[in-house]
Amino acid sequence: MNSISPGWIDTAYTEYEGPDATQQPVHRVGNPMDIANMVLYLCSEKAGFITGENVCIDGGMTRQMIYHDDYGWKL
Repeated sequence: MNSISPGWIDTAYTEYEGPDATQQPVHRVGNPMDIANMVLYLCSEKAGFITGENVCIDGGMTRQMIYHDDYGWKL
């Protein structure tokens, strides 16, 4: 079994500008097709050897998170 953990997914396909877009490492908010494409891939034979995985689809936001002691930041 595999799973998908989506980030901010806008189902209205809004075109965001300014901080809402630029804060995302990919410079846009996700949309349902971002998730659907991964579902289709995981259901295909191309993903036949992938099992027990969680795929985070968040445009890089998880990687951008800052934790205690990162860059001098304190709780």
